[in-house]
Amino acid sequence: MYLSIPPERIRFEMEKLDVHPVGIELMAPKAHVRPLKLFGVRTPAANIIKQEMLALDGDCVTPRGVINGALAEADIILLGNDRQYRLLIKKLGTMANWFGIQKIMDDLWEFLQDEPLVTVLADGRKLTYEKLRVMGILNVTPDSFYAGSRVNGEEALVERAGDMLQDGADILDIGGESTRPGADPVAPEEEIRRVTGALKLLRKEYPKAILSVDTYHADTAEAALEAGADIINDVTAGTGDENMLAVVGRAKAPLVLMHMRGTPKTMVNTENKMYHNVVGDVARYLLERVDACAAVGLGKDKLILDPGLGFAKDVQGNLALCNGLGELTGHGMPVLLAGSRKGFIGEVLGGLPAGDRLEGTMALSACAVYAGAQLVRVHDVKQNVRIIRMLEAIRACQ
Repeated sequence: MYLSIPPERIRFEMEKLDVHPVGIELMAPKAHVRPLKLFGVRTPAANIIKQEMLALDGDCVTPRGVINGALAEADIILLGNDRQYRLLIKKLGTMANWFGIQKIMDDLWEFLQDEPLVTVLADGRKLTYEKLRVMGILNVTPDSFYAGSRVNGEEALVERAGDMLQDGADILDIGGESTRPGADPVAPEEEIRRVTGALKLLRKEYPKAILSVDTYHADTAEAALEAGADIINDVTAGTGDENMLAVVGRAKAPLVLMHMRGTPKTMVNTENKMYHNVVGDVARYLLERVDACAAVGLGKDKLILDPGLGFAKDVQGNLALCNGLGELTGHGMPVLLAGSRKGFIGEVLGGLPAGDRLEGTMALSACAVYAGAQLVRVHDVKQNVRIIRMLEAIRACQ
């Protein structure tokens, strides 16, 4: 008889064998290989790292053209555990001034940090992630793709928001302009009117609620922050309006960086949906936007990463991003999965309309739990909260 033991259960199994605690500390890490992809490594550094990892009983995956110097630089994948990576950093220390190795060492140290994630809101409150957080969608628009998400009138808005908070929503995300595929833009003054009116009302009724605004317009973001918004959720990752980063930076507000190609009007074009490696391409783009934010003083405690399901991705691209979601985690910033009732769910499940995509959405929430993401954005708070909490309880049980 035998049992196949998942790496995350190795400590538990060792304890049940009555292994000495010192032995557990020495041996448990050997069950964990944490593959780590490094982008744009200069070829000499890649070859050095390959040899050092082999010497540490690990390995380093390099493309053809690295060993013979045919490539100037390449992406590489380290195959090791935390102990091996710490030893690698130590060995690389004598070569820190060569071939960009210092930057590689810095990236490795950052990867090895195990500090709890936190998002500092505009008013100084802290959003922590000891559990998966749920963002409820409130659309004050007449044309959102899912009719069930549209809210008309102040009384209906207050009631819907109250229900979401009661059902377990941690954040309410207010949208004043639809960004569904093919959507036309809304006049800035109309978007501002919609979102600031909703914000003022909700801030009055639910003063402790965390309120986010879904916009890529800097003027709307500025007006929203003045009206009480805590977070700005930008589907263009701050590229749709050159003033967005400055506005958010001045307000010291968190910013959701989402991946998208083109605009809501053009993202459906075939060329925008073509990727070499959709997970790697999206991750690299988002990390480049993180660097742009750092340049204006927005640190990692002010940023949230969103791979942008449904935005310039075909069905297979969306599924690949869900399957590879864990690759976006581990960068010191929360990861948000926002695929609620989107079109690719309907396509996968045989052509279901938006109103019939609840179960598919809940599967995405389950995916977020297992990938180690920190937030999901959903229309149906109660149902998604329940599946998330149940899965978290299962995973916490030893």
